[in-house]
Amino acid sequence: MRIMLSTGTPAEIVQPEIVDESTRGLVLFPDIMGLRPLFDDMCRQLATDHGWVVCAPEPFPGQEELTVDERLAAMATFSDEKFHADAIAAAEATGCREVSAIGFCMGGMLAFKASASGRFHRAAGFYGMIRLPEAWRGVSLAEPIEALASPDRCPTMAIIGTADHFTPAADVLEAEALGVEIVRYEGAEHGFVHDASRPAHRVDDAADAWQRVVSFLNA
Repeated sequence: MRIMLSTGTPAEIVQPEIVDESTRGLVLFPDIMGLRPLFDDMCRQLATDHGWVVCAPEPFPGQEELTVDERLAAMATFSDEKFHADAIAAAEATGCREVSAIGFCMGGMLAFKASASGRFHRAAGFYGMIRLPEAWRGVSLAEPIEALASPDRCPTMAIIGTADHFTPAADVLEAEALGVEIVRYEGAEHGFVHDASRPAHRVDDAADAWQRVVSFLNA
């Protein structure tokens, strides 16, 4: 179901059949192409399979018509202040006391940033950027590694493909040295888990990565 967060950002939210005081929430940050049927289905599946209230905010509110190239170009103007407001609003929208965060690609980077907000129980980024790509660097977007280095960071996991140019080995080692739990998949490229239509998708590795993330979030 589509809702409007308190910040004015649209989001998808799905509740499991039973919700009580022990129900956990999950904020899911989509990839750079934002909310679409792929993530609507993912929210529904996660709520059904794990009993979580799942909320996925649109990363480009009011700009949903942008092409992928336009979205990539717009990242230099992306605002951490707006992102953090939406992340907290999405967590509150779940109605749950304990809320974790996950994300994919750019959304994985946002999960890393959310890890230091103080609102999330755990965070997991699927091939999220640990350092910003050069073209994304702007005055209002901090380096993800700064959040990962924060003393306020919650327990964090990173799902990494060793052939992913967005997560160079040096960046991954830096995050690992900060205590981030790294799970490496040898030879996997960017985006190998969340979208089965992508050439990079790896069925067995995707299933393993999901199992590891779910276990981590449920700890």
